[in-house]
Amino acid sequence: MVSQNQLTYLKAMGIDAWQTRSSVEAIITVESEVELQSAVQSIVPASSNATEAIKDDVATLDWQTLQQRIANCRACGLHTSRIQTVFGVGNPQADLLIIGEAPGANEDKQGEPFVGRAGQLLNSMLAAIGLQREDVFIANILKCRPPQNRDPKPEETTKCTPYLDRQVALLQPKLIMAVGRIASHYLLQCSTPMGRLRGQRYQFRDTGIPLIVSYHPAYLLRSPQEKRKAYEDLILAKNLIAEVTEAGLTINAKASQ
Repeated sequence: MVSQNQLTYLKAMGIDAWQTRSSVEAIITVESEVELQSAVQSIVPASSNATEAIKDDVATLDWQTLQQRIANCRACGLHTSRIQTVFGVGNPQADLLIIGEAPGANEDKQGEPFVGRAGQLLNSMLAAIGLQREDVFIANILKCRPPQNRDPKPEETTKCTPYLDRQVALLQPKLIMAVGRIASHYLLQCSTPMGRLRGQRYQFRDTGIPLIVSYHPAYLLRSPQEKRKAYEDLILAKNLIAEVTEAGLTINAKASQ
């Protein structure tokens, strides 16, 4: 059931409330690994020596030191045009990690991801499932803004990946939600259309952390008719987090017996 407060937030998103399915019904299981692999196209170039050096360098950093290292990063050419790096924002013990593509102009100025109109919509979307911005952690694959908001180049994403990997390792979220086509394709290393990727449960590399995808808030501003689907994705996220939490409690209970 949707509470009165959630109805208010849904109205702010520009969508009507409706009944959702249970968490089990909401998850469309990947029918086969072969189906997913058939769509995979390599969009990540082979790791260079420089990238491996970054990976080794950040592998043991704590949260604060990692943030400082990113702020001073000059691993790719984006450092010459940025105003500042965008580390991420939110709760470092968050259950939900939201990952987008790269900072935009507003993010570059403020040093915080998902601000402006897209950020306001994201806040409303989170509130619709009972979460605040401070309850989750929000990050991007790239920590610097590409000029004119162009798509990230492979060498840029490759250089930034060790930073994101370390963030995930330190956060240990119960769920990752990739928002937008580029972030989803990069994290899943596929080219499957977003419409087919939505509603399915994946895994972030070999971490065991569940990953789902949804539309980027900026896309929803251009295509408001898709907001209903984005809300379904958030309900799925909420249900999956509850499942992971319950599974953890069950395992801990058995271990204590």
